[in-house]
Parts: sequence; C-alpha cells; structure tokens
Amino acid sequence: MNEMISGVGDPVVTDATKGGGSDAARISEVKAWLAAQFESAGKEVPDFEYTPRSIAHLHNLATVSQAKSQAANIVANDFRQKAAEYRSQAARIREILESVGLAQESLPSNVVASAQVLANVANLLNIRDTELSSFLVAMGDLSLRKTGVEEKRAKVHKESKTLLEYTRKAIARLTYLKRTLAQLEDDVAPCEAQMENWKTNLGVMASKERQYMQQYNNYKALLNRVGYTPEINHGVLVEMDEHRKDLEKKTKPILDTLRSYQDLPPDKALAALAIEDKRRQYAAAEKYLEDVLQTALATSD
Repeated sequence: MNEMISGVGDPVVTDATKGGGSDAARISEVKAWLAAQFESAGKEVPDFEYTPRSIAHLHNLATVSQAKSQAANIVANDFRQKAAEYRSQAARIREILESVGLAQESLPSNVVASAQVLANVANLLNIRDTELSSFLVAMGDLSLRKTGVEEKRAKVHKESKTLLEYTRKAIARLTYLKRTLAQLEDDVAPCEAQMENWKTNLGVMASKERQYMQQYNNYKALLNRVGYTPEINHGVLVEMDEHRKDLEKKTKPILDTLRSYQDLPPDKALAALAIEDKRRQYAAAEKYLEDVLQTALATSD
C-alpha cells in the first residue's frame, strides 16, 4: 500500500472534485484512511493531487481495507479469547498434575520427550485428546485419505498413459499424413500431365463418337431405304432359308411338271385339266410358304 501511493502528498483539491457533498465526504474518508495507514507505518502522508479517478480508486481501496481489517480484528479477538481459555485450562491442568506429583520438572526427560512427541502427533492428526481410540480413528481416517489419494494417483496415471498412447498414435498419424501429403504433392505434376493427356484423348474420342454416330445414322437410313426392319435378324433369316429349301424340295416336282407342259397330250381338254390341277398345287404351295414366313416373324417378335 505504501509503495502504491508513495510520491503523493497532502491532498490538493482541484475544480473537478468540487462537485458536491458526496465527493467531499469521500475525500474526507480517503484522507482519514491515508492518515491512519501512514501513521501506523510511522510515515507522513506524501503530497499528491486528488483527481476523480484517484479518489474513486482510493475510496474503493479504503472500503476493502476497512472491511478486511474489521474481519481480521474479529478473528484476532476470537483467537485471543481461545488462547486465554487454553492458558487458563493449561494452568488448571498444571496445578492438578503438580498436586499429584506429576509436574513436568519432576518427570524424567524421556517421559517429557514422549509426551511432547504424543502431543505433536495429536496436533498433526488434528485430534483433541490423546486417547488410543482417537489415535486409531485419526490413523484410520489418514489411511482412508491415503488410499483415496493412491486411487486418484493410479487413475491419473492410467489416464496419463492413455493420453500418452493417444498422443503417440496422433503423432504417428500426423507423420503418416505429412508423408502422404508430400507424396501427393510430388504426384501432382505427373497427374496433371496425365490429365492433359486424358483430356486430349477425350477430345479425340468425342470426335470419333460424332463420326460413328454419323455413320450409324447413314447406315440406318440406308437400311430403311432397302426395307430392312429390326424384326429381321440372323436367326429369322436362317430359319426362313431352311423353309425356303424345304419349299424348293416340295415345289420342284411341280416345276418339273410345269416345264413338261410342252409334252402335254394333244387333247386340249386333258391338257386344261392338268394345267388347272398344277395351278392349284402351286397356289397351295405359295400359301404354305406365306404362312411359314408369317409364323417365323411372329415367333421372332
């Protein structure tokens, strides 16, 4: 506190601090607090100039200091009262011990030392008496705390090992990713060259596609002009060829007979009957051939 306000002196009130009664009251409180603090330290209040900011800051410090001083006084008074009670109780116990011949001066040094060690242990274990049960309870509590601390330590150690393993894996993964990134960066140039090559080939293939589509359209138009339909395929043509060969076998005798018309008998009536019979046979053969073709087309559909 003295270092913070060293170099400042008797307050010189400026125009900014003449606002009203509340500011004057705060200045008075600050003056009184500073005088008390420096007087307790055996020093005089240095000269300094009051400003609204310094007044506000010093007033806050004074308020906090007074509150803490009051609390400290209350605690100190309580401790003094307890010390007086402990001294009174110690004097009474000393009188009792002296009356029964157990004064400290009459006891052997080892007994005094043991009693002192016992008292120190009791203070360390924070127990109010030195009975065996109190020591056992305190030692049990201390053992439980030790067990809890060991469990927490084991848990923290396990978590630390787990985190360390995760860290190692993360570092290994990071190294692998860095290596992969470097490899990919090295592969960028060849891949770009390959992509340019693919782009060129794609342009060529697109041109070929347009050419083939044009040829396909030309062939399709040509087939439409010659009367080709999708219903006529290789299987149908093979089947129709087989039927044609079969019909040729069946119609060959009829054709041979027709070619032998020149050998007809001179009787015109018999010749007319023979011709009419051959015509009926030829019409039946044609109708059979037409039925076979229609059946083959229907089967292909």
